[in-house]
Amino acid sequence: MRKSLFVIGLSALAVGSTACASKGFVNEQVGGVGKKVDSLSQSLEETQERTRQNEGRISEVDQKAGAARSAADQAQRTATTAGQAANAADAKAAAAADAARMAGAKADEVDRATKRLVYEVVLSEDSGGFKFGASTLPDAAKTKIDDLIARVKADPKGAYFEIEGHTDNVGERWVNEKLGLDRAEAVKRYLYEQHKVPLHRMNVISYGEDKPIAPNKTSADRAQNRRVVIKVLI
Repeated sequence: MRKSLFVIGLSALAVGSTACASKGFVNEQVGGVGKKVDSLSQSLEETQERTRQNEGRISEVDQKAGAARSAADQAQRTATTAGQAANAADAKAAAAADAARMAGAKADEVDRATKRLVYEVVLSEDSGGFKFGASTLPDAAKTKIDDLIARVKADPKGAYFEIEGHTDNVGERWVNEKLGLDRAEAVKRYLYEQHKVPLHRMNVISYGEDKPIAPNKTSADRAQNRRVVIKVLI
């Protein structure tokens, strides 16, 4: 009987020890979980704080971006206004230039109308002038131009030169018009480069084949029609 009681006592002691050990383990685990919860809570609070700070920065950036957009829009409006003003100024300048050119042309027209013809020189092939189909100024024609300038007693800058280009009727009409103009331009260039006659004191026109002085039936007639006429008005 005593032996049985001893065994029962040992068993109870063993059961009590196991129960104590289990409660300590649980308390230890619970404590660990509590620390993790505290750590997570602190991390969550830090994350929330960073989020609030980031939201503040985002709001600040949005405000700056809005201000930048407003400034860009204002700059665009200013540039558009400036461009419109520049276009208007260009249009006024172009209109003024056109008016000046028209006034200058009118003045030249009046100036020519009040002048009188004092000299006329004809540079034709039969007198050492332009060859068939050519617009190069021959030496004989240059000599006649030099003699003309020498006969102009007043300063050549005070005279007005009308230069007419003519051709025969051989070839296309448009070709002859261009050839007549090229011949007249060759004379104008020589007067400007060699005798310093101002460009605004010279007028060039091509009549092509429209104003012949001979019937264009013989080679001699056609040679007369291939000519440049220089008229000096003072």
